[in-house]
Amino acid sequence: MDKPNILLVEDEIHLARGICFNLEQEGCRVSHVETGEAALERLFYDRFALIILDVMLPGMDGFTLCKSVRESDSRVPILMLTARSEEGDRVTGLASGADDYLTKPFSLNEFLLRVKGMLRRSSWYLPEPVEEGYRFGENEVYLLSYRARTAQGEIDLTDLEVRMLTLLFQKEGAAVSRSELLERVWGYSTEVETRTLDNFIVRFRKYFESDPTNPSFFQTVRGVGYRFSRRALDKD
Repeated sequence: MDKPNILLVEDEIHLARGICFNLEQEGCRVSHVETGEAALERLFYDRFALIILDVMLPGMDGFTLCKSVRESDSRVPILMLTARSEEGDRVTGLASGADDYLTKPFSLNEFLLRVKGMLRRSSWYLPEPVEEGYRFGENEVYLLSYRARTAQGEIDLTDLEVRMLTLLFQKEGAAVSRSELLERVWGYSTEVETRTLDNFIVRFRKYFESDPTNPSFFQTVRGVGYRFSRRALDKD
């Protein structure tokens, strides 16, 4: 089996060396660059199974790089590394197109867990759409082509967005627990806590709900997780 090819964009040399060593020990190939501009050059002629990028880079910052990557590739998983602990910065990273983030300093075990979960997308849980052109409200989602039509216009969907939508669509009307979403979409163990899941739901509500503050399709089930329905259900 081919080794997964990972692009690391990190200007802290000591940290980059440690990340490269540990990923190579896990059987990955790692290409390391120190700037966003160099990363875009590599992405022009090479394909990667995962991009790991730091927010604070010389020249082009990680947010700008992430947006640039998403303009040309809506599917490649992106893990963002940030020394910033403010929630606003983490949300900005996700809004830029990142699939997940880790705040420095982070534990090696958690880092490798995140990486392994994101790499599983190509061999473990490929999207199996319920139907081509999945309609609800004013929305139409095309899981195979990674796009959706909404009242706001057409949008491109990332790989993790498609996987999460696929699971929610398959279980329409049923409450899906946070632990199941984390395990089946991200590959995390049930012990891992993350706000990434909540931010994805917020993103879906902005995409698909006429009133994101009073959602009809993507509902919170208190103490359990989330529920999707094509029709309005009683709020829990």
